[in-house]
Amino acid sequence: MRILHTSDWHLGQNFMGKSREEEHSYFFDWLYGVVSSEDVDVLVVSGDIFDTGTPPNYALELYYNLLTKLSNIPNLHIIITAGNHDSISTLKAPKQLLYALNIHVITSGDEDENIVIPISQNNELKSIICAVPFLRDSVIRESLGGQTISEREKVANNGIKAYYENAYKKALEIKGDKEIPIIAMGHLTTVGSRSSESERDIYIGGTLDIGGDYLGGMFDYVALGHLHINQIVGTNHVRYSGSPIPLSFAESKNTQKVNLVTFEDKNIEVQELQIPQKRQLIVIKGDLATIIKELKNIEDKTSWIEVHIKDDNPMFANTEIRDLASNLELILLAVKIEKSEKQLKSYDLKVISLDELSVEQVFERRLALEEIEDKEFEKELAMNFKQIVSKVSAL
Repeated sequence: MRILHTSDWHLGQNFMGKSREEEHSYFFDWLYGVVSSEDVDVLVVSGDIFDTGTPPNYALELYYNLLTKLSNIPNLHIIITAGNHDSISTLKAPKQLLYALNIHVITSGDEDENIVIPISQNNELKSIICAVPFLRDSVIRESLGGQTISEREKVANNGIKAYYENAYKKALEIKGDKEIPIIAMGHLTTVGSRSSESERDIYIGGTLDIGGDYLGGMFDYVALGHLHINQIVGTNHVRYSGSPIPLSFAESKNTQKVNLVTFEDKNIEVQELQIPQKRQLIVIKGDLATIIKELKNIEDKTSWIEVHIKDDNPMFANTEIRDLASNLELILLAVKIEKSEKQLKSYDLKVISLDELSVEQVFERRLALEEIEDKEFEKELAMNFKQIVSKVSAL
């Protein structure tokens, strides 16, 4: 029994005004080859299929074209769950059609969706997948029943735990006395995991009090999404696959991977397969002389570059760097001033783009300008805004 675990594709991402279509297409070609050559039985995609709730047409086309190709592989099961970036309605619209192609799409995890999916081969039960998507507030409250808004953090923790426990109990009923693995999917931040700048806090209070040991105590493998770094959480069989391409310059040094999980009965082996990249993201830091030297050493003209200036004369350095990058036909997307150096006005140097910020980060920065003295009131505003964003994303 072989499972390929991936997540956080973020199709349709607008990266500082640049499309990632070429990179995602390159990844999909590679992914199709791996699924075919490695005799994969189940492909699981743990959320954030799209970058926004209203993905561009090319992103939808990439998605459907890949699923069509994969559906032609005999006996392949595909299970896709929604993440916090995904629109429930966008993923749900073709759900019944995709089901006919042996593709299960789980959008909200509410009571109308059957998240416990038996996997059979030749009419023999081989494994059970508990396909848990990103659990929105309404579903979490249903898991516990009747919590007040002031208890949001407790609701998030206890509600998610109750949801997984209920899914596990249902899986055990289906499993009976068979020696088969029970696999869980999830889209959340766990205790002890490592995040990067491009992920959002998706529950009130930030990181949940849910760790790998808790999930690993029930399930034989836990296929997590949301964090973009491939990593183990607490125990060997609880893992994030990470994103297939770096989604911010902060992720430029990450190694992108998918997890190939092999079960022999209930014995597990996990291989981390490195994903080849179509484009390199490069971050250069230093003074003017250092940056000039590094720019001249770049051979791949398709690379996207971010520069951090730490120089006594940053305005002059900025001009020199931009001119040199233009002459070298390099793609320089951002120039930033290190905070320890001379601060510049926004009209002197555009140090950050809105494309680098999430909706919540934009709101937080705008809120900070108000200098609100009542910190509890400020926190309440931020929480209410996050709840509104969550509801809008679900449309």
